[in-house]
Amino acid sequence: MAKNPNQKQKLLYIMQFFMKKTDEDYGVTVADIIEYLAEFDIAAERKSIYNDIETLRAFGLDIVKTKVGKITLFSLVSRDFEIQELKLLVDAVQSSKFITQKKSRELIRKIENLTSENQAKELHRQVIVANRVKNQNEDIYRNIDSISRAINTRRKIGFYYTKWEISRTGVKKVVRVRRHDGIRYLLTPKALTWDDENYYLIAYDAAAEKLKHFRVDKMEEITVEQTRADSTKAVDKFDLAAYTKQVFGMYGGELVSVKLRFDDSLIGVVVDRFSDKVFISPNSDGTFTVSTEVMLSPQFFGWLFSFGDKAKLLTPKSAKEQFKAYLGAVADTY
Repeated sequence: MAKNPNQKQKLLYIMQFFMKKTDEDYGVTVADIIEYLAEFDIAAERKSIYNDIETLRAFGLDIVKTKVGKITLFSLVSRDFEIQELKLLVDAVQSSKFITQKKSRELIRKIENLTSENQAKELHRQVIVANRVKNQNEDIYRNIDSISRAINTRRKIGFYYTKWEISRTGVKKVVRVRRHDGIRYLLTPKALTWDDENYYLIAYDAAAEKLKHFRVDKMEEITVEQTRADSTKAVDKFDLAAYTKQVFGMYGGELVSVKLRFDDSLIGVVVDRFSDKVFISPNSDGTFTVSTEVMLSPQFFGWLFSFGDKAKLLTPKSAKEQFKAYLGAVADTY
């Protein structure tokens, strides 16, 4: 009689059974294991199962034996991820605006495979985040892969950049169109960063001789070009951490050294924005002064204005004039 080819995979099936069916709260008997193996036409004796369990323990699986009355149970009690860690991952996937509904379901199914079937039921959680709209661009995952490959191989990337517009013709009232009359960008990618729940590409534009950033979900038809990436001081000495502290809401602008004064109650906000390494000078009147570099933009002015009279832009004068103009333009709309 020919031997079942699955017999050679016996140990693998036993390991699979432990991973699927057991955890610190659920165990299986030797009889359960033999019954499971029989589903694959794998014959097994009790003594061989004990030997297989010892082999798996020697391999590194944390299988423990417990007694419940006269019944002996075996359980895989530890894994690469604890159930609390998997719950955090599921919550992050469900609440992320960046991840589409379809991809969210796919990722959660994969996360569930990292634990037992019993504990996987605990991962069926519905995290509700106010005003959360899931991204609809399924190409974003391929875009990220292409960008990362271009960065690693020091190649330029080509792409179209899009925006939303209101359509006053046709059925659809909001349509996506390509920016700048459909011009195709050819830039040197430098880094991928995450801001306000969106991925951004930071890239060097040789024609403009400066760094720019683009929302990845608004990029279309990304290609990794054969053209070598540009090598300049701006590119080679790029500091991602410093750049992201200077930019507000990923809106670029003129890089300016500013001096700001804040009420002491806002020290946590300032540290969160600029880190605890920013130059801070305490004042005697319950305020402190910050000297740093920022990119002047409406987003920076809006951030500063949100603190009311507890924050003030001190210098330079040109920045103060721009801030006044911004405030005046807002006031004129009411």
